[in-house]
Amino acid sequence: MAKYELIIYWSDEDSAFIAEVPELPGCSAHGKTPRKALENAEDAIELWISTVRKLRRAVPKPKGRRLKLA
Repeated sequence: MAKYELIIYWSDEDSAFIAEVPELPGCSAHGKTPRKALENAEDAIELWISTVRKLRRAVPKPKGRRLKLA
């Protein structure tokens, strides 16, 4: 599986950890722990890529760089 950057953070609104994949628009997952959010995000990435391929669209390649924090 390709290595896409993940951002994991706590959401008070959802009462869960959220894992977002910035390079794959709309791709995110959640979990009760950071580890579970990561595991769920790995599944979400596979599903996202599978869906894009079925639609015959280009799958973005991982950029391999970190986001800069302000």
